[in-house]
Amino acid sequence: MDLLGNDYPYSTNALVGKHALVCGASKGIGAATAKMLAKAGANVTVSARSGAALTSLCEELSLLGKGEHASLILDLENTAAIEPAVRLMVEQRGAVHILINNAGGPPGGPLLKNSTEDFDAPFKRHLHAAHTLTQVLSPGMVEQGYGRIIQIISTSVKEPIPNIGLSNTLRGAMASWAKSLSRELAPCITINNVLPGFTNTGRLGSLAESIHQRTGKSIEDVHEGWMSQVPIERLIEPLETASAITFLALPASGGIRGVSLAVDGGRLRSI
Repeated sequence: MDLLGNDYPYSTNALVGKHALVCGASKGIGAATAKMLAKAGANVTVSARSGAALTSLCEELSLLGKGEHASLILDLENTAAIEPAVRLMVEQRGAVHILINNAGGPPGGPLLKNSTEDFDAPFKRHLHAAHTLTQVLSPGMVEQGYGRIIQIISTSVKEPIPNIGLSNTLRGAMASWAKSLSRELAPCITINNVLPGFTNTGRLGSLAESIHQRTGKSIEDVHEGWMSQVPIERLIEPLETASAITFLALPASGGIRGVSLAVDGGRLRSI
């Protein structure tokens, strides 16, 4: 049965009364995470740059759970606009208990082909945005006595992936940022990272096309090369990754702090 069906592992409404902000929610893992959190009973605010996609998603969330759901159109690269938009959202919808930091990755390619300017937008979209959101929302988490901050980053944190050097650099920075904060945040707030492996999303399709254009390999050969590294011999589905993210958002996960959890089908060779 689909992970959103009757056998859904968190259908006990464990997150009723909790407010979750999911960034990058218009598609892929972000959208799947919003669905999982809604199914668990949370009030979900979905955020992205595409208003049309968010409207459609909110309609779907209303069918999955009893929470109240809303959208927040936000460009994470516009750092100055994040704080006022989020503070207004909190005024209207209440304190955020669960923050999902998620955004699209930068284009692939050799790292030495990148100029220093190429780093600016991705770091704003990921690290700067996550830091700003955490600064704005963590005081409310302390007041509520409950906080969960979860980054959706990449297995490249543990083993850099060839031909996405800029993304590897960025994801490593995110993981170190989160680990540092795990020693500073209030006891009631946990911060953790989820590291998706080869996942069935548009992002993976774009990377496959980039490799095809650069090397001449067929898309099928690219996929076969990837799957040869994965013991379960298939792509991860976004809802599988979202299931791990939702677990880290639960009250029962309060003892897990400062970890980077891979959802990769066993691809990583490191311990």
